[in-house]
Amino acid sequence: MARPTSAGFSRGAAGASTELPEVRRAHATTFPCPLALGGPLDRTLIGLIVAVPLLVGFVLWAFTWPNARSAPHDLPVGVAGPAQATAPAVEGLAAQGDAFDVREYPDEEAARRAIEEREIYGAFVFSGEGPPEVLTAGAGGASVSQLLVGVAEAQAPEGASVTVTDVVPAPDGDPRGAVFGTSLLPLVIAGIATGALIAVSGLRGGRALVGLVGAAALAGVVATVIAHDWLDVLAGDWWQVAGVLGLLMLAGGATVAGFAALLGQAGIGVGAVLLMLLGNPWSGAASAPEMLPEPVGALGQWLPTGAGASLLRSVAFFDGNGAGFPLAVLVGWALLGTAAILWGGRRRPRSARDEGGAGERARVTAGQG
Repeated sequence: MARPTSAGFSRGAAGASTELPEVRRAHATTFPCPLALGGPLDRTLIGLIVAVPLLVGFVLWAFTWPNARSAPHDLPVGVAGPAQATAPAVEGLAAQGDAFDVREYPDEEAARRAIEEREIYGAFVFSGEGPPEVLTAGAGGASVSQLLVGVAEAQAPEGASVTVTDVVPAPDGDPRGAVFGTSLLPLVIAGIATGALIAVSGLRGGRALVGLVGAAALAGVVATVIAHDWLDVLAGDWWQVAGVLGLLMLAGGATVAGFAALLGQAGIGVGAVLLMLLGNPWSGAASAPEMLPEPVGALGQWLPTGAGASLLRSVAFFDGNGAGFPLAVLVGWALLGTAAILWGGRRRPRSARDEGGAGERARVTAGQG
């Protein structure tokens, strides 16, 4: 009598498989390759692999390109003194292409006044033979002051010393101006965070505005206490400085919350790009807008961060001179963001009611069916 064999593994004389159908189906089962593409998750994976390098390239371009190509572009400077003494200097500066916007003044006093009123960043004063005296404004940007001193030294006779006078010096707590640019960054971040919180918390209309204005006002006071009183990196009238810092945060928060009211949560990203990824490196806070590549320097002054930097510099160090344009830009962003918040607050409840009505009609129709 034949000995029984395993039904799943025995073979006949001709080598034919005697596996049961269930076993053959189990053996025939194939498993997907981990690298197989085509599903929704695979498209997400490809998008991630492509998007991250693009984002890194964009951020590096936005932050490093302006600094790598830093050079004067129509930088306003003055030349003061008798015409026969200043003519060679005017010609020499004009020969450097679009580097300098040269303005002539009759004497040193007029040049000083122009610096204090933020018409020019510095001046070369000729009073006779020898190299000129260089008038600078350390509070207007240390890198610009160093540039002007370097230009004068390059043109001076060998061995001659150049006299430098700082008409508007930087405060004792920040002699090189390094802290000035970084002092704006926390307020920019706070503005983005405030606008995002308003968007995701469900605050609408007047409640959103109350929260935004209240947070901005208190943040301006806190920042002024730290930067003006404790660290001594800002000067000027205390309440004016607090108002500028609060307005900067208000404009940033209104921008983010306004875009979110118009575009949904994607608007938070749009606002963050304008305020941080573009606004911060294009602000010229670390040097001057005219030291950035064109047209970045000009475009940055139309964004809240760049306008806030220029307004704060004017109020803190130059008695408010040159504050008109950046103030108008900040107020404009704040008003546009406020209008978007109010309009979005009216639109959202109506959309919710419409969706609720559509859902109720669908349920009634399903019940009748």
